[in-house]
Amino acid sequence: MAKLNKKVTTVLKVLISAVLIYFIFTKINVSEIKSILSTSNLIYLLLGLLFFAISKLVAAVRLNLYFHRLQIMLTHKSNFKLYLLGMFYNLFLPGGIGGDAYKGYILKKTFEVKTKRIVSVLVLDRLGGLLLLFIYACLLLGFLDNKLLTGYHWIFFTAIPFSVVIFWLLNKKFFNYVLPIFWKSTVLSALVQLAQLICIWCILLALHIDTDQISYLIIFLISSIVAVVPLTLGGIGSREVTFFYGAKFLELDQNVSVSVSVLFFLITALVSLIGVWYHFKKIKLRVIVTPKQQTKEV
Repeated sequence: MAKLNKKVTTVLKVLISAVLIYFIFTKINVSEIKSILSTSNLIYLLLGLLFFAISKLVAAVRLNLYFHRLQIMLTHKSNFKLYLLGMFYNLFLPGGIGGDAYKGYILKKTFEVKTKRIVSVLVLDRLGGLLLLFIYACLLLGFLDNKLLTGYHWIFFTAIPFSVVIFWLLNKKFFNYVLPIFWKSTVLSALVQLAQLICIWCILLALHIDTDQISYLIIFLISSIVAVVPLTLGGIGSREVTFFYGAKFLELDQNVSVSVSVLFFLITALVSLIGVWYHFKKIKLRVIVTPKQQTKEV
């Protein structure tokens, strides 16, 4: 029954993604998007790729902090390999086994740790990322010069400390075993999302967009929040729809906006594809042996 449910879920995700992509491509000028992409600056795209890869490296370090609190003392190198494989599964094989599910399975199988705690830290890791997406979005919205937001900027600035306090209280009440790393993980989350914002900025420069950059960055942050909702295949379709309607709401060029989304997806796919290596080559997990910081294979 569980396998059947997974297959049904996968089919639904594929269908929803396909419908959303079809819908978007009936609303935009495909020829214009091809023209926009063909004239993009490769150097800036490579810089964007670099910053996206950096964001994932930092995100892996953040996740390993949570693992260490569970006494799963993975080396950063072993954890990063596992993280890359998880990215590959999340984007390319979500129907078979999701990236988070696979990491949880391997760690439960290898270490003596409760399933509930593994699931908790994996969820907290995602929530920490969402928190910073929300904070950056509020910060940029607070400075956005848009007539629709006139008189409401204070709401966005107020929401920032309020969201941090709520997340801290959530950690304190339900996950106090990871509370000691709250601020360190939050700083790492800030660096992750900052690196991805720089990635998007590089994409904007690659597409020769030198106006309304803050607006495009806001759309990206909102699309990243939407993409987390597990309704589509790796966020495909939902991100493009967000870029399309976000551009419409903020009176931007919708073809350009969707082009930004397409390039970000291609960058994500290229980095995620690295994980296919560890799909065929078994990852040898190494752990830190204290106090001399030596490592051993498990």
